[in-house]
Amino acid sequence: MFAPSWGWVLAANVLLGINQGLAWSSTVVMKIDLVGEKQRGLAMGFNESAGYLAVGVVAFLTGWLASEYGLRPVPFYLGIGFVVAGFFSTLLFVKDTAGHVQAETKSSTRPLLPNIFRETTFKHPNLGSITQAGLINNLNDGMIWGIFPLLLASKGFSIQEIAPLVAIYPAVWGLGQLFTGAAADKLPKKQILFWGMLGQAIAIAGFPLATTFASMTLLSVVLGLGTAAVYPTFLAAIADNTHPQQRASSIGIFRLWRDLGYVFGAVLTGILADAISMEVAIYSVAGLTLFSSIFIKLRMKPN
Repeated sequence: MFAPSWGWVLAANVLLGINQGLAWSSTVVMKIDLVGEKQRGLAMGFNESAGYLAVGVVAFLTGWLASEYGLRPVPFYLGIGFVVAGFFSTLLFVKDTAGHVQAETKSSTRPLLPNIFRETTFKHPNLGSITQAGLINNLNDGMIWGIFPLLLASKGFSIQEIAPLVAIYPAVWGLGQLFTGAAADKLPKKQILFWGMLGQAIAIAGFPLATTFASMTLLSVVLGLGTAAVYPTFLAAIADNTHPQQRASSIGIFRLWRDLGYVFGAVLTGILADAISMEVAIYSVAGLTLFSSIFIKLRMKPN
């Protein structure tokens, strides 16, 4: 809010990243601890939906405040309010869930992993399959945020058309998780992940070919549904495949690779778009997403 130079902005972003790593990871792990095996998907659906819908709402509010009162300091007052509310609600009301983990440990038949990082990253057939899909999911998400508006502009869409088209994807993604999370508790998680990644691949491959507002809207909805299907299922499936005592570490490793997908997606698509074309960048990401769905189909084992 008071940064006098760009260096301060970068330092602030480092602190925000630390907050993300501590706070959001803890909410995920603690909710999984609390709800038990039968409702993990539902809990993750509510958690992820609330988080990403909040991003959209606050982006709208800060944009409106900036237009009315300028970029600084008024829009940042929201952030200060959230920090204070989050700090005191955690301090006063949140209780640690270690006791739940200890109770679950007594009845768990899941074996301990010999090397949590290696098993979660690639060696374990289920954990490795989930981790690669998480990375590819966020890779294509990073591409969407960077290239999709440019693609729409290159096709002659107006700003009034681009704005709702860009908003449809995260809106469907956010709201859809309220339903797909619950579905992950009842349907085979392998199938949800396969079809979710396949749906994303089809939608992404269709974007360069679409020419009308209606077709772009349909593809954005399909992409949002595909992402909504996999996002809470990732976390619930990681929990299903790890011992309670190793669950937090495994989820953290998964989120490391998943969120690095944003970086890989931005760099890869930026290089391809600059060197060749936006269309080639988009088709390349669609191909990677298709590969990810096939990888799940062939390697992941039903629980």
